[in-house]
Amino acid sequence: MSVKEAFQWAKKEYEKWGVDVEAAIEKLKNVPISIHCWQGDDVAGFEVNASELSGGIDVTGNYPGKATTPEQLRADLEKALSLIPGKHRINLHAIYAETNGEVVERDQLEPKHFANWVQWAKEQELGLDFNPTLFSHEKASDGLTLSHPNEEIREYWIKHCIKSREIGAYFGKELGTPALTNIWIPDGYKDIPSDRLTPRLRLKESLDKIYSVEVNEDYNIDAVESKVFGIGSESYVVGSHEFYLSYALKNNKLCLLDTGHYHPTETVSNKISSMLLFNEKLALHVSRPVRWDSDHVVILDDELKEIALEIVRNDALNRVIIGLDFFDASINRVAAWTIGTRNMIKSLLYAMLVPNEKLKQLQEEGNFTERLALMEEFKTYPFGAIWDYYCEKMGVPVKETWLEEVKKYEEEVLIKR
Repeated sequence: MSVKEAFQWAKKEYEKWGVDVEAAIEKLKNVPISIHCWQGDDVAGFEVNASELSGGIDVTGNYPGKATTPEQLRADLEKALSLIPGKHRINLHAIYAETNGEVVERDQLEPKHFANWVQWAKEQELGLDFNPTLFSHEKASDGLTLSHPNEEIREYWIKHCIKSREIGAYFGKELGTPALTNIWIPDGYKDIPSDRLTPRLRLKESLDKIYSVEVNEDYNIDAVESKVFGIGSESYVVGSHEFYLSYALKNNKLCLLDTGHYHPTETVSNKISSMLLFNEKLALHVSRPVRWDSDHVVILDDELKEIALEIVRNDALNRVIIGLDFFDASINRVAAWTIGTRNMIKSLLYAMLVPNEKLKQLQEEGNFTERLALMEEFKTYPFGAIWDYYCEKMGVPVKETWLEEVKKYEEEVLIKR
């Protein structure tokens, strides 16, 4: 049976339940995923005076082919994008600035240091997102940045975040699509703190200073990202979920939820509906924690499906900004991007093919038997045939055939680095 024949058969199965498969495909084409550049080089960046990775971040593995120049990283991203259906975005950190061999402090970064990224994004028809980098730096060596008791250090990072928002606005203006500029800091303490309030007060004051500088919201969207714990901050993180959720609501900023930044039994999917009631928009960094914030490559597991279902069934595709955040150096990095991004898109398609309105109706009627029965049966409906057709329609490899292209790219390019 051909891909198209399988699609036609599967389509009829879904249409029995009123699912408009063609409409789902058209809708999916317009959902961009913000793909993180740092999977390609193990969060190393291109700073001339680069410091060792810090801030509770760890990349394990030594698979050959790591990108070591901007040109290599962009080439690897192009290869991954050629295997992923749809038009997407690329998410950059400040450490990916190109300074032509000059040492430029992070609080002195300017749009010109990202001009090559913008030109490339224009050629590839991509949007760009941005993040100030508040880790892997001598001024963050004790694990404190915007909440640091030293005012001079706080001011350094405040200025860096202000510069980053200006760079985000530059992206948005040049590319015609607003950049999400997201602030995450590693600040916290390894052992039990004697004062939880004062560091949070300093963080609030730092954020207030950062956001007091006006940036055109048509070009830049501000977001703040929480964390529950990390390596070196096991007992206390200044920027907790409650802190940033409150700050975002009060100051009209987006709250960004990273799926690896919560307790192991706490799910982001369960937070989305509540947050959509009180926030016009929210943002996600989709990762896969294994016992801790280990940033494994995203797989098509139950939580990923639930996240997609919460977005789709609540008609929130235009309200939830979806980004990825994982880094695995134990496998081919281009394959990691491809696997993780294709799975994120798969989960959205899966959610679009569920008869969500019917299931909502059954719940309202108290018909929990039929609700559970249908939810379980749809797990084995021929979703794969629709996905294969979507890939073929979008001009990317069907099923696992993309892996052959990655193997070829590894042999011809990556292994020679």
